[in-house]
Amino acid sequence: MNVNVQSIKFDADRKLIEFVEKKVSKLERFFEGIVGADVYLRLENHPVENKKVEIRLKVPMHDVFAERVSKTFEEAVDLCIDALKPQLTKVKEKLRS
Repeated sequence: MNVNVQSIKFDADRKLIEFVEKKVSKLERFFEGIVGADVYLRLENHPVENKKVEIRLKVPMHDVFAERVSKTFEEAVDLCIDALKPQLTKVKEKLRS
């Protein structure tokens, strides 16, 4: 799967990018047909929870999307992954029937 990570309004360090790629690539366990993923990391104008992560997965006939805001990018990525897992399971079930 091709994972495209873009950081907006800041430069992400290599460690963060590798973390995101590792987490997103694990989603293939739930659905093997994922073509690619676009991940957007943004800084928001909020004093505490200012790290926003958006993940769009490209799957056949559907795009699966989740966005979360948190104190850290790592936590926001984990929250997005947790939101995407049931969506992928639902898409997989629809394609079977």
